[in-house]
Amino acid sequence: MNKKTLFFVLPSLVVLMLDQITKSIAVAKLEPSDPIELFWTLQLNLIRNAGASFSIGRNLTPVIATIAIIASVVIAYLGLTETNLKIKFLFGVVFGGVLGNVADRIFRRGDGFLSGEVVDFIDLQWWPIFNFADVALVVGLPLLLYYRYQVERDIANG
Repeated sequence: MNKKTLFFVLPSLVVLMLDQITKSIAVAKLEPSDPIELFWTLQLNLIRNAGASFSIGRNLTPVIATIAIIASVVIAYLGLTETNLKIKFLFGVVFGGVLGNVADRIFRRGDGFLSGEVVDFIDLQWWPIFNFADVALVVGLPLLLYYRYQVERDIANG
């Protein structure tokens, strides 16, 4: 594996591992509907999300999982073929986030193929409950789009 590929692979693996480790700890230590208050509005509150973001489409779990798998293939291709290292790194962060939630849909309890539920546990009480993969997506995707726009603008301006 060449050094440039590591700019995609390493952030993907770090995000995926942190996501799955924190979810495993949450499942082992937290009880549903029994939040642990940490400070201010931050608490740990275990839920299982069968839908997409914000529990949208709870009855469409296999469809959502299929779309996420297709998106992960596209993101992997774009990330691995990207030449700008900053953008390649951000593709890796986003890919790791997508994989973290796809892994839940494939391997966590469910009623059939691709029917698993995503574990969410970070609760700000004023925002939907989320997980580390969601953080990677919410931070990584806007940064990726911003830097991609900058690169395209710089190319257009010569």
